[in-house]
Amino acid sequence: MKKEKNEKKIKKVNNKKRKKHLSIKKILLLFFLLIILTIVIYFTYGTIKNGGGKLGFIATAMGQTKEDIEKLEPFSVLIMGSSQNLTDTIMVFKYNPKTQKAYLISIPRDTFVGDNKTYATASEKINSIYQGMYPEKTLEAVNKVTGLNLNYYVVVDTDALKILVDTIGGVYFDVPMDMKYTDKKQNLYIDLKKGYQLLDGNKAEQVVRFRHNQDGTTYDPEYGDNDIGRMKTQRNFLKAVIQQTITVDNIGNIGKFIDIAQTYVKTNIPIDFIKQYIAPAVEFNTDNLQTGSLPGSPEKCNGVWLYIASKLQTEEYFTKMNNELANINEISEKDLSSIKIEVLNGSGKSLNLTKAKELLQNAGFVVSKAGNTNSTKKTSIINKSNVSQDILSSIQNLLEVGTTSNSSTESTVDITIILGKDFNVE
Repeated sequence: MKKEKNEKKIKKVNNKKRKKHLSIKKILLLFFLLIILTIVIYFTYGTIKNGGGKLGFIATAMGQTKEDIEKLEPFSVLIMGSSQNLTDTIMVFKYNPKTQKAYLISIPRDTFVGDNKTYATASEKINSIYQGMYPEKTLEAVNKVTGLNLNYYVVVDTDALKILVDTIGGVYFDVPMDMKYTDKKQNLYIDLKKGYQLLDGNKAEQVVRFRHNQDGTTYDPEYGDNDIGRMKTQRNFLKAVIQQTITVDNIGNIGKFIDIAQTYVKTNIPIDFIKQYIAPAVEFNTDNLQTGSLPGSPEKCNGVWLYIASKLQTEEYFTKMNNELANINEISEKDLSSIKIEVLNGSGKSLNLTKAKELLQNAGFVVSKAGNTNSTKKTSIINKSNVSQDILSSIQNLLEVGTTSNSSTESTVDITIILGKDFNVE
């Protein structure tokens, strides 16, 4: 009898404990549900506020607002492909998140970067400058040849491409011709058939490194033989990689992408800067990616075959590129020519004033006044009349620097541009 009473007591105590544990579990479950609900509400609200869709969701996840994205400036970077401490792949990539347009331009590896082609040597080819540890020197050389003002570079090891392609499950690509080549010294074995197919990482490396077959046959002349053909294939393949990587399906692979970047990519771009462009990049349509190559032609100089860039054609090419990125071509010539622009040089270098005037005039603007002013760090674009924001943004994109503002002060000009030290063409 006593034993039964004790058992009942124990059972009662245990029941109380269970009820208490259940109550705690219910409270914790409710607490976590409230946290999850709060996060869902926050992201839903933030996503809607930021314009909805993929861009809105990712912008919210990155802690950005719609206004933050609208303020983003065009982004330019030099991309170099590295293998065995050499770089045979050199490309300029420019992207404008406002217009969602981008350019990818190949720089031939034999491009001459010396001062006098009469005494040229093989070491004055642009791919000879890198030597595994000098991306800054390559960046400087590209700026000299193109007239651009690139600040950032990305060096990608060949292994990174292979691993990235395998991570996303391969890349569908139309191989332009049968490819068969072996180089045991480079551990390079290329064996691909022509046609649209799924390429894994190993085959991806084969397609971007191919120049010609073992028997000497190469791309069709209309496609571009040897290096010209290889650069075209590289651009087309990179376009396919971008198209098949920047998808919502790959959001779960972001951690792996970061690991690949940390291991195989060398860059001087700050991580906080890169993060700003992730949300608009997801919305990017590769149909808006224009590809091309540095204007020029091969020439034998001092017994060495070089690629000589055409100064005039290069200037025209990149001016056109900047105009299209900034949507300047969509603004009528009448709109541009009726605007009076004053350019004041606060950069301390007369060459910068000359270049700024050149860029504006080539784009169709009229520079009615020019001169010097006190030294300043940052470029300013001041709206002194009722000029539209589209035109102010187009000037900003054209110069690749500058902040815009409005002034109520009476003036004989519509826009005043004060060049700062951040505008530097050298």
